[in-house]
Amino acid sequence: MKRTAKAPTVAAPARPVLELSGPKLGQALESLVVRTEDYGGVERYVDALKLKMSLFARALGEGRARDVDSKTLRQLLSLLATVRRRIGRYLDARGTDELRERIAALLDAGGDAARADEAIAAFCSHCPDDREHRWVRDLAAEVLHNVDPERYPLMCRWVWDARANTGVLREIWHADDVDHVTIGVPDGYETFVVLREELSQYLTTNGVYRDVLQYVDLLTAQVYAEYISEQGGSYLRTDFASPEDPMQHTRRMLGLDVGPDGRTKLKAVDGNAVVVDAPRLAN
Repeated sequence: MKRTAKAPTVAAPARPVLELSGPKLGQALESLVVRTEDYGGVERYVDALKLKMSLFARALGEGRARDVDSKTLRQLLSLLATVRRRIGRYLDARGTDELRERIAALLDAGGDAARADEAIAAFCSHCPDDREHRWVRDLAAEVLHNVDPERYPLMCRWVWDARANTGVLREIWHADDVDHVTIGVPDGYETFVVLREELSQYLTTNGVYRDVLQYVDLLTAQVYAEYISEQGGSYLRTDFASPEDPMQHTRRMLGLDVGPDGRTKLKAVDGNAVVVDAPRLAN
């Protein structure tokens, strides 16, 4: 009897090992709890994130992306801080149709987490690979995360950008002089999953047992918000002045900086602000 040759066994890729600093995480968590006390507490922000995710899932999930109307799409985009000031020039009638199709293709491919990096790369391939279009990756990452937060952690560049060696991962990295260390960790899906696992474990150890996914996002944003403050608050500053408050940058990173009138601003092609009605999430 002729033997059938066995297919070669392919070893699973090694998972990234993240050296995180417990004291830095502890400082960020304490800051998050203290600073939210005057704004309804952490749970208010948790609820805002859950609402945001439900809006994305209802509008784009389960094959609905190809049929989402322009107004709803603009509302969703206005909740993405690193995207909304750059995408306006692409939102004419033709651009909106193309964006719908690209988002739908991203979510179709994203149904298999093993293809996450491939799906994001395909989404980004429609734009030039230059500094001006780096936000396109953030758009792909935000869509995947907000539509399916269980499967996809927050994977924006401000969480970790291996090319620039910047992001939350660097801010919580355990090293004597992290400013002069190049962290040899890729910014692919597996890294973000491991980071979320580590942060989830840290939060659970410190008494957080519910809504852990949202707490991870809040803790992540708080870490980067403190970095922004240390740098003088220049990152993500807009032309729309607003009073400084301890949670301002945290809200912006997560797209929760909707005004008291339930409106936010989307940057248009001429550089002016287009006011968009948006769900009232957090103040």
